[in-house]
Amino acid sequence: MADMPLTAPAVKPENPNFSSGPCAKRPGWTIQALADALTGRSHRAKIAKARIQEAIDLTRSLLEVPADYRIGIVPASDTGAVEMFMWSALGARGVDMLAWESFGAGWVTDVQKQLKLSDVRVFEAPYGELPDLAQVDFKRDVVFTWNGTTSGVRVPNADWIPADREGLTICDATSAAFAQKLDFAKLDVVTFSWQKALGGEGAHGILILSPRAVERLESYKPDRPLPKIFRMTKGGKLIEGIFKAETINTPSMLCIEDAIDAMKWGASIGGLSAMQARADANFKVLADWVAKTDWVDFLAKQADQRSNTSVCLSIVDAEIAALDADGQAAFAKAIVARLDKLGVGYDFGSYKDAPAGLRIWAGSTVEADDLAKLTPWLDWAFAQEKAALKAAA
Repeated sequence: MADMPLTAPAVKPENPNFSSGPCAKRPGWTIQALADALTGRSHRAKIAKARIQEAIDLTRSLLEVPADYRIGIVPASDTGAVEMFMWSALGARGVDMLAWESFGAGWVTDVQKQLKLSDVRVFEAPYGELPDLAQVDFKRDVVFTWNGTTSGVRVPNADWIPADREGLTICDATSAAFAQKLDFAKLDVVTFSWQKALGGEGAHGILILSPRAVERLESYKPDRPLPKIFRMTKGGKLIEGIFKAETINTPSMLCIEDAIDAMKWGASIGGLSAMQARADANFKVLADWVAKTDWVDFLAKQADQRSNTSVCLSIVDAEIAALDADGQAAFAKAIVARLDKLGVGYDFGSYKDAPAGLRIWAGSTVEADDLAKLTPWLDWAFAQEKAALKAAA
């Protein structure tokens, strides 16, 4: 690689938002996209329920969800959606938990320390790797993240999941939905939030249930109290209204409007395949830069496991890698802070529990051209911070 640039690049990204959630708005978004939001109206009003149902219908159409799967809008983002099902349905049989980053580890904590289930197996891998998926027993329920948002490691496909499984597959797909191919035939529970690949606002989760998941809810009564916002059955039957625009608690009609706008944009550019293609093209911009850059590398070790949304990068320059963990973290944060101050790029530092480095969102609402403009600035900021480090030595 050529010597690091000492002169700042001339051109900044048009949109400097590279956060992994809430993520960049769709191209061309302005606040006027929310002009028709039903603010001040009851979410129980006929017109408001129709708008909520439109969001559900657009989800089914754009994400290509099977017709017999239920889709509900639930409280507390993706976290709420995952915990809602775990609290309601786990314990009917043994559970295999997969964890290779912070959110998967969080679900393990929930199951072991909060639900205190007795028959739990945990398969873990360090940041940058997947656990051995061949160890999973599908006679048991299985909980996993499709895309590790804080590690940049994803499952490459659903081939490891059998079609004739006995247990349920519970998939946290929050940074994968709309950007990676989800095989719904292999998934019984799918959760995500609008704040990721749709660039939507926080606080709302999406819960998608297969017929097998519904059967579990109707046939199994857990021996634990359930908060009101977790209750999906009454008298042994699914509360269908939850999946027909009658939300458990009050949704934000501004957020509903914003999600509708984002999904209409996705449909307008060619639907799911086009959104996935944009994310792949964005990832390629970063991958091409990494290939020619000797100070940075992917945290994910295997190419087919690298996320095309939450792209996690390690600083592998020998002098920086020789620093202790605090020094490495400070160096990475200094790069982010320098570019933040200049308005070049915001919020692209690694997650607080992850190894020190960078995490750049590359989902479809980001423009490839902005990523291409960002990378020279990353080289420049690295050079500036390394020079400052040497000067201070």
